[in-house]
Amino acid sequence: MMQELIAAIDLGSNSFRLQVGRIVNDQIYPLDGLKEAVRLAAGLSPAKVLDVASQQRGLAALLRFNERLRGFDNDSVRAVATNTLRVAKNAPEFLVQAEAALGVPIEVIAGREEARLIYVGVAHTLPDPHRQQLVVDIGGGSTEFIIGKSFEPILLESLYMGCVSYSLQHFPDGRVDKRALKDAEMAASRELQTIAHAYREAGWEVAVGSSGSAKALIEILEQNGLSEGGITREGLERLKAVLLRAGSLDRLQLAGLRADRLPVLLGGFAIMSAVFKEFGIERMVFSEGALRLGVLYDLLGRYHHHDLRDATVSAFVARYSVDRRQADEVANTAAHLFAGLVPESANNSGNGNGQHPDLRFLRWAAMLHEIGISVAHSSYHKHSAYILANADMPGFSRMDQGRLARLVLAHRGKLERVAALDPDSPDWQLILCLRLAAVLHRARDGRGVPPVEIRCDGRGFVVTAREGWLKQLPLTAAAIDEEQRQWFSVGRSLVLHMHPGRTLAA
Repeated sequence: MMQELIAAIDLGSNSFRLQVGRIVNDQIYPLDGLKEAVRLAAGLSPAKVLDVASQQRGLAALLRFNERLRGFDNDSVRAVATNTLRVAKNAPEFLVQAEAALGVPIEVIAGREEARLIYVGVAHTLPDPHRQQLVVDIGGGSTEFIIGKSFEPILLESLYMGCVSYSLQHFPDGRVDKRALKDAEMAASRELQTIAHAYREAGWEVAVGSSGSAKALIEILEQNGLSEGGITREGLERLKAVLLRAGSLDRLQLAGLRADRLPVLLGGFAIMSAVFKEFGIERMVFSEGALRLGVLYDLLGRYHHHDLRDATVSAFVARYSVDRRQADEVANTAAHLFAGLVPESANNSGNGNGQHPDLRFLRWAAMLHEIGISVAHSSYHKHSAYILANADMPGFSRMDQGRLARLVLAHRGKLERVAALDPDSPDWQLILCLRLAAVLHRARDGRGVPPVEIRCDGRGFVVTAREGWLKQLPLTAAAIDEEQRQWFSVGRSLVLHMHPGRTLAA
């Protein structure tokens, strides 16, 4: 299994950041990261010249990065610089010193190339990148806008406005009033109007924010009860009222507001408010992926043109030395059983993106249910669930990982562990299919899909098996009896019907 380390450095207008990634079977897992709040754009004069203080802050940060990169080949490191070093007249002189401090070449990338790399990074963190999405990345000196689908951008644009430059221009002393906010939002709106029509014509299914300003806003909105489930138009209006009441950054009391984001909060807020207005956005979700991750995947030189979660599951199967034949047997039987509960799932039971969404989770859970054996065989389902809930799983949201962990935790042992699950949740069906599949393949004898089917009966289930087949398997029959007791413990019936002659499966 290939395991290599690669690194990306982003010399942004607000922060310099280093990201080290580990490659496992063509997947990148974040291993280590460093962040320095350099605020390079704050040292850019009206004549577009970087002052000495900002250059010194940047060089000091790069010297610290150099220590972390010792031992890396130049081929495994890529450093990119963005808007401030695109526009600074003395950037060439600074870059000579910067490359000496960092120890690797630095690329000053164009705005649209920055947008492309941001999209690559975001697309590799989304649970379903095949939806058409709008990505908005508010940086320190520029803001990138991308509409893309799958792993291909459709529209790319970079506008010269950022949280650092707008904070300095419109809120130089940290004071906030209606006039200053209106002026900042109007300035951003004028920039946005040059691209808004084309973007709204192209359309999107979901709006995604990335990088520091979006992350800071979502943390402030959610931790202060101003919004639920991302950045919302209503939440931004509520935050505006809070800002105006405070009147100054010095008097602002907000949970989730980090000290390093405070000086650039107002500029980022004004730009985001204008984006919501000009693009007609009601809600925006957040992605951890951004320029650094995009640079890592670009450095890797390979793109995944399928659901990233499938690749992640395959990587986990290999990483935790899963018995692939057993996992496939359990997955195929679980899918067969699920077809009795949800017949339409049988029409697209392959591995493509047209597969029934619940069936996809069932198959993923079946493939991963034994990863905990790598920790200990005793209570391995608990170890499996812990890994799935806490590991870095590219493409899976934390909610997705929680669901997988719940299915795997419940695949054996006491069902009372998941008794709090919503009675109407479809996960009860997935749990039943996974539990029965694990029971039916306990012998690990490669018996294939057994002659067993299940169907719903009110809030309970009916299991039908061929009588002659089950009589030859007393251990399996006893396990099914125990299953009946477990389902009774959570208020659901599980009835076993024996059929003497009908062949239910191969």
